[in-house]
Amino acid sequence: MTAGSLCSRVVVTASPLETVRAAARRMAEHDLGTLIVAEPAGNQAIGILTDRDIVIRCVAGGADPDTMPVARVMSTPVRTVDENAAVEDAISTMAAAGTRRLVVTAAGNARAMVGVLSLDDVLDLLSLDAHGIGRLVEKQNPRVPM
Repeated sequence: MTAGSLCSRVVVTASPLETVRAAARRMAEHDLGTLIVAEPAGNQAIGILTDRDIVIRCVAGGADPDTMPVARVMSTPVRTVDENAAVEDAISTMAAAGTRRLVVTAAGNARAMVGVLSLDDVLDLLSLDAHGIGRLVEKQNPRVPM
């Protein structure tokens, strides 16, 4: 399985200069916990803004979300993975970087964002795999309690 086949193909962006409150409203509007912060003049990711970034770096610190720019609370650097990369390679990238999200880029074009791969996406896949394996074991030996 590839990163591109597993990722969310919804990429909602924020400007580094917009306020945290405006970005939070966009998160709520799209029911997302992550926005990709992109250069105002282009499609290149320069940061990732998560709901956790807003809580920890803005609200908990007493900053005003109506005046705080996204650039001050976003997470950097952005880690990317090609959409044709194996999920195992994406997991290795996440582990090496200590991040839970990767920006998925178009095949052969590291500047073109096509999706976001999260650790939750990977865990959902593993959960489905584990459930299927459990059903297989149960059918092969019905006396094994599941």
